[in-house]
Amino acid sequence: MNVLLKVLVTGAISTALMINGPIKIIKKEKHMQAKGTFEVKVNPAETTQVEKDAGIGRFTIDKKWSGDLAGTSKGSMLTSLVESTGTMAYVALEKVDGKLGGKSGSFYFTHNATGELTWISGELKIIIDAKGGHSYLFDYELP
Repeated sequence: MNVLLKVLVTGAISTALMINGPIKIIKKEKHMQAKGTFEVKVNPAETTQVEKDAGIGRFTIDKKWSGDLAGTSKGSMLTSLVESTGTMAYVALEKVDGKLGGKSGSFYFTHNATGELTWISGELKIIIDAKGGHSYLFDYELP
């Protein structure tokens, strides 16, 4: 059984007004897609008392990306689990350092971007196969 998780990727949002000139409008290039695999290590991290009281877990994330997106990422994840049903929710922030679409830089999944990958936006689909292998399909746009 495959598990499909969606992660939204949004570039940094900022407005720059020029006092003696026009406002620069950033146009997006055509839609692009990246494919590949990644290796992930998820390890428990120390939780705060508030998290413990609320039944929230904390984990660190370390990934190695291969394919059209090549690089590494590190992040932090908060989780909750309803043991009686097995239902789980999580939220994570993850900084990616790598190369994508011929451009190098860093960006955060669901947060902001830096370097040549500023203004990146799109959707990352994570696929977990029956053996626990991870792959991704990344639909994205760059300015």
